[in-house]
Amino acid sequence: MYKLLIVEDDKTITATMIKRLESWGMEAKGISNFKEVMGEFSQFNPHMVLMDISLPFFNGYHWCNEIRKVSKVPLIFLSSTADNMNIVMAMNMGADDFVSKPFDMEVLVAKISALLRRTYDFAGTTGVIEVRGAILNINDASFTYQENRIELTKNEYRILQVLMEQKGSVISRDILMTKLWETDSYIDDNTLTVNVTRLRKRLEDAGLEQFIITKKGMGYLVEG
Repeated sequence: MYKLLIVEDDKTITATMIKRLESWGMEAKGISNFKEVMGEFSQFNPHMVLMDISLPFFNGYHWCNEIRKVSKVPLIFLSSTADNMNIVMAMNMGADDFVSKPFDMEVLVAKISALLRRTYDFAGTTGVIEVRGAILNINDASFTYQENRIELTKNEYRILQVLMEQKGSVISRDILMTKLWETDSYIDDNTLTVNVTRLRKRLEDAGLEQFIITKKGMGYLVEG
């Protein structure tokens, strides 16, 4: 299920978007504290961000810039200030699209669905994920780099699959553990640390330096 974070201070618009997106099988959440957007972004770990420009405390450009420091997650600006200057600025800041208010919810959902498919479905249809020359083949669970096959344990493979499928996005430790083992009831934090450390050593021995990056207090990242 795709998760969308809505950074919009109009509660009516946010509630309408959440209801419509959920009817399409997505999980949507509105920001509750506009001083702590990055904290909520990290905790929710969305597949996409919908961002207004005019916000309390800091504008959408500020938060787009902060998000782009840690993630390449798709981001769509929603704004009534749809003049050329704002559209150009939004795209230059790293936005993937710009939707003018007032907008038709059907059109917005169509844009969201198309961007999600382009971003996340490609690896699933090909069965192969490539990052920095490293190739993870989902079909046979193999991992190769510079034509050399690197043997992985089941847990190491799962860690790489989650991180590479969402390359450019920070994956929190809690989310990673849940995705790996489907439950966090019997997996402790140290188990994940041991697996990541061992995997890093294996990748470095193969020539993949700094492939898995630690974001202190946030989680892990594989940059595209």
